[in-house]
Amino acid sequence: MAHLSSSIPAATADDAAIWQNLKEAIAASSGFQQWKQEHNNDDTNVDINASVDHLVRRYLRETLETLAY
Repeated sequence: MAHLSSSIPAATADDAAIWQNLKEAIAASSGFQQWKQEHNNDDTNVDINASVDHLVRRYLRETLETLAY
């Protein structure tokens, strides 16, 4: 049982590394860049100076909402 609990922090670190890599790839994608530019030009109140993490999360949320619709 002790072995299982010692593997949990490693999984969390792996998850954080995966999210970091995924976030960087999304932020560099043309779809994200286009979304950011479009939102910069309209009145949707996207704070372009917000953290990349925040912007990527919002981009993913809006993209998934669109796909679900």
